[in-house]
Amino acid sequence: MKIIAVIGNADDSHISKKVIRIAYEVGEEIAKSGSILLCGGMGGVMKAACRGAISKKGMTVGVLPFLNKNIANRFVSIPICSGMAIGMRDNIIIHSADAIIAIGGGSGTMGEIALAYMYKKPVIAISGTGGWANKLEGKYIDERKKTKIISAKTAKEAVRLALRGGNK
Repeated sequence: MKIIAVIGNADDSHISKKVIRIAYEVGEEIAKSGSILLCGGMGGVMKAACRGAISKKGMTVGVLPFLNKNIANRFVSIPICSGMAIGMRDNIIIHSADAIIAIGGGSGTMGEIALAYMYKKPVIAISGTGGWANKLEGKYIDERKKTKIISAKTAKEAVRLALRGGNK
């Protein structure tokens, strides 16, 4: 069984309806594939993706900052209280995932993408979702060229690529 992490903006006020729809569709596709959706368990992209997965009877895991499981969005099946601040818990998310799907994203998302890059984890960035996903799609982060950030146009394509370990 594959574990696919979904990363992106956590703040609903910074996300368009289009990005929410795409995140929801990513969650649906992860659930339909029989994979587990892993995320930070809070709002924004994470909540929309979890909601999509739950709508298809999928399993969602949220690695939460600190020690309060009540901060998880209501679509998290299994909340994990990391006891770590936001940013530090990224290690658990990235190292536990077989692949990462980036949808938009700000500085926190960039940190997760950089960590995945360092450990050569496949990162699939969905085009047209803004943020770091748009800035990095199809690129290497630095001159070491550890692994290219893969570009996907749709939720279905992103999940297909994630299941293939980033191979087209």
